[in-house]
Amino acid sequence: MPELAHLRLERPSDGVALLVLDNPEQRNAMSPEMTASWVAAVDELAADRSVRAVVVTGEGKAFCSGGDTTWIASEPDAGVDRLRQRMLPFYRAWLSVRRLEVPTIAAINGAAIGAGLCLPLALDLRLAARGAKLGVPFVKLGMHPGMAGTYLLPEVVGESAARDLLLTGRLVDADEALGLGLVSRVVEPDALLDTALETAAGIAATAPIASRLTTLALRQRHATMEAALQWEAMAQPITLATSDLQEGIRAARAKRAPQFEDR
Repeated sequence: MPELAHLRLERPSDGVALLVLDNPEQRNAMSPEMTASWVAAVDELAADRSVRAVVVTGEGKAFCSGGDTTWIASEPDAGVDRLRQRMLPFYRAWLSVRRLEVPTIAAINGAAIGAGLCLPLALDLRLAARGAKLGVPFVKLGMHPGMAGTYLLPEVVGESAARDLLLTGRLVDADEALGLGLVSRVVEPDALLDTALETAAGIAATAPIASRLTTLALRQRHATMEAALQWEAMAQPITLATSDLQEGIRAARAKRAPQFEDR
């Protein structure tokens, strides 16, 4: 993999990968260099079957301030089609994290703004540091929302709260975000990363095949209960046929931790 710019990829424990947005001077704005690094890192993680959970956080005081506004406004005379050709690859680059078939966790250490909030919305779990500010103030900058914000935000918080946040552009603190369901936990800042990594390690210790299939089931949002039953009637027998299922039952009976082998 090429050397990463504005991004770090670390392996803090077995099965756990940590991606750190690392452009603190610009509040971890999504620079072109960071975007390219993100795609390269996702490609590496997608090819690595030992990865069982991924944590994403930001370096410094912010999680991510969103798209680099200098880049966004760099072609004031460009036509709509040209700008569309710039934005679609940008959106798809960052949302490529959804290719990972393992649980992904956002450790929101500070401000997560605009596309910098859409990224955690695309992940499976969101933990926030107390005091962090979150919001999608696109309209306050004269922009329509991007990076699937109009899809992801209603998916996470429901239509009413999504309309409030998208149409007003207001920011919420971590405690209000918890009440909206925007995050699942609020943690003191100095404990955030450890908590996220402990959560990831706990996930990494579960049966990998079952974890991947459960992650995919939750992401695809079954349209009906019958659709969910049809998926489960296929996915659960897959796990029942694994050696890990037998190990899980043996471990439960012996009251010991299971040793899953992804088979």
